[in-house]
Amino acid sequence: MIDWPSYNRSLVRRGVILFSYDFLDTWDPELEVINKNKMGKPFVFPNSFILAIGYIRYSFHLPYRQTQGIINATGRSLHSKSPSYGQICKRINKLNVDIKGGGGDKMADDDGGDEYLIISMDTTGIKITNRGQWMDKKWKVQNRKGYLKIHVAINIKTKEILALEVTDEKVHDGRMLKKLVNHVLDGSTTTTRGPNKMVIKIKSALGDGAYDSNANFRYLQEKGITPGIKIRKNSIVSPKNNRLRNKEVIQQTKDLLKWKKKRKYGHRWIAETAFSTIKRTFGEYVSATKFDNMVKEMMIKVSLYNLFRRI
Repeated sequence: MIDWPSYNRSLVRRGVILFSYDFLDTWDPELEVINKNKMGKPFVFPNSFILAIGYIRYSFHLPYRQTQGIINATGRSLHSKSPSYGQICKRINKLNVDIKGGGGDKMADDDGGDEYLIISMDTTGIKITNRGQWMDKKWKVQNRKGYLKIHVAINIKTKEILALEVTDEKVHDGRMLKKLVNHVLDGSTTTTRGPNKMVIKIKSALGDGAYDSNANFRYLQEKGITPGIKIRKNSIVSPKNNRLRNKEVIQQTKDLLKWKKKRKYGHRWIAETAFSTIKRTFGEYVSATKFDNMVKEMMIKVSLYNLFRRI
């Protein structure tokens, strides 16, 4: 049952986050770090400030010039003159964005130690442009620009996105499992809590039939991760298959409902919830025109989504 007063307060805090001036507290120290050994003109604005601008831009679906206008109007307490729309564009697309944003401490046990996660993996499409929909439908013209695919791994407990990969539409979902799992594992040991170091381990990985392949089962077996992947309907036990996959074939063929309950396969829907939230909040398309900038845009949106989840 939803705690509506708490939910309403969290929505109010989202606005506080978007227009927070916390970056002023670390303005000078951050500039000192990023300007160290820099050739040419030094940076005037820290990365935390540029990231805050990016959050505002993508939350309100603003072009760069209107974004500059908002910063000019609200940024009277800044250390210097507000950045131009050209500066905002260049700096946003060069940011090194951490989608997890230091949220690892939230997943740790109270006494430190290891934390075993169950992750859900899935993929959705993002439109490259939001123009021409009426003409495409009227004249039955297929969009030649294609679309983006965002591949994610989500912590089913906190609903935070732990790993993100952005590709074009030609990349198959199953090929991204190894990268997603590696991203989760690589970022899991970078946080410490008290005297004990927190180590995040993946207990189980949930995915639909698109992730059903011997290579993926072999990789999960090497990492000691229990697969929660639904096999294809025509799957059979074969000596050519991975041993772990053969085991899953036997269990799912014998009693699929029991397998789903044991593996918590029903929690895979959490990935669909995250996709729905991102699209409703930030739109179903990207505004960037270059692929690298599209990737950066999606990373900033996912970073802000995770920030909203934590409140």
